[in-house]
Parts: sequence; structure tokens; C-alpha cells
Amino acid sequence: MSSPFDAPSTPEEPADRDSLEQFVLPLVVRLERADPPGRTDALETSARAVLTLLADPRVTGVEGEWAERVAAWEDARIRKVVRRARGGEWRKAGELPGITVTGAGGAEVRVFPPVPLDGWPKELAKLQVSGTELDDAEPPAPPAAGVPVLWLNPGLEMSAGKTMAQTGHAAQLAWWRLDGAQRKEWAESGFALAVRTASPEAWAGLTSGGLPLVRDAGFTEIAPGSCTVVADHPALREA
Repeated sequence: MSSPFDAPSTPEEPADRDSLEQFVLPLVVRLERADPPGRTDALETSARAVLTLLADPRVTGVEGEWAERVAAWEDARIRKVVRRARGGEWRKAGELPGITVTGAGGAEVRVFPPVPLDGWPKELAKLQVSGTELDDAEPPAPPAAGVPVLWLNPGLEMSAGKTMAQTGHAAQLAWWRLDGAQRKEWAESGFALAVRTASPEAWAGLTSGGLPLVRDAGFTEIAPGSCTVVADHPALREA
């Protein structure tokens, strides 16, 4: 039986991903009016939620109930859509199969197994996508030494929801590049990571250093091919 941390090679790039059936990974952030999460906490929690799903036995197990859907999603485009919920909407979303991940500052993000692009469960389909805006009460501190960092492009402006999807992409690209032992170590840390905006001076080096780089398909908000996030995991610098 395979381990949740067995590391297959990065999925092959099909000749035409768009010709395959398209799936989307739903993520829902809890956004109560009186107590919204901080932006950085939400971005980090979204990335950790994606990693938590990828490492879950329901995905990695030989007979994992989510494995087939995740494989079909990864074979096409790894689309992610972030919606927001509060109150009763959040409670109903929590009744669907999925995983809720809580951030260090209290942000809550629930990730669900992939669904067909046009086949969202009604409880999620009615949740709003656009306009998810969050702020940090204080500028985030420098990331701790040795912690993987997802560096945001300083030259792009994206909504919090869009950026949450992008940090999830970056975390997934890093996960694909790690071996089994490295994955296990990251999981045992609770998928510790930081999300920060790179300085303009650092961004050029980050994007040319061979680290996992997210290039957006351009479906929403930004131009196709825009570089959004670099996943700077220490193990990938040592490779």
C-alpha cells in the first residue's frame, strides 16, 4: 500500500490540457462581517488547505475515494476557485465532504475534492466569488528562517480571493517537486509556510532561479501568462 508521502514525478504536461474534461478545486474562506481574517493569514491558510488535501489518504490511498477526481483535475488545468461564506452558508458548506484548515491568526478555509467545472454542488455554487477583499492590521513580519515562502509578484494587484487561489497553485507546484521524505517532513510541520510580497529587486532573481513559478491562465483579473507567485522551499534550493 502506498504512503501518503510517496512522490510520483510531476504530472506530465499533456499536449492539450484544454481538450480534457475540466475540473476545479473549490476553496471556501469564512468571512464573517464582524471578524474577517487578516489577508496574509487567509493566503497562507489557503495554501496549507491545498497541501492538506493533496496529502490526505482519501487522495493518496490505493482506493482513496477522492483519488480519481484529483487525478482527473491534475491531468487538465489545476483550476482553483475561492468563494466566501458566513453564518449559515458556512455551516452548510461544512456539511459537504471536505477539510477545514485553520490559520495561525484564526482564518478558516475549507477545501473540497475537485468538481466538474459546470458541476458545483448547489451549496457552493451560490456562494460569491468576486469582491473578496481582506487587509492586514499590521504589516507581516519577515518569515522565519527555514520556512518555505510563497513570494507574490510586487507588480501585480489581485483580489484576496484570486491571490488565495494563486498561493494554492504555488504550494501545489512545490509539493510536486518534493520527494517522499521531504513531503513527510513538511506535513509533520503542519505545512508551515509564509506568504510575502517580494521586493522588486528580488523578484527577478526568484523568477529566474528554477523555483516553481505560477503563470496564470488569465481567466480572471490579470493578463494570461502573468507570473504571480514563486514557491521558495528550502529543499528545492538544495536540489
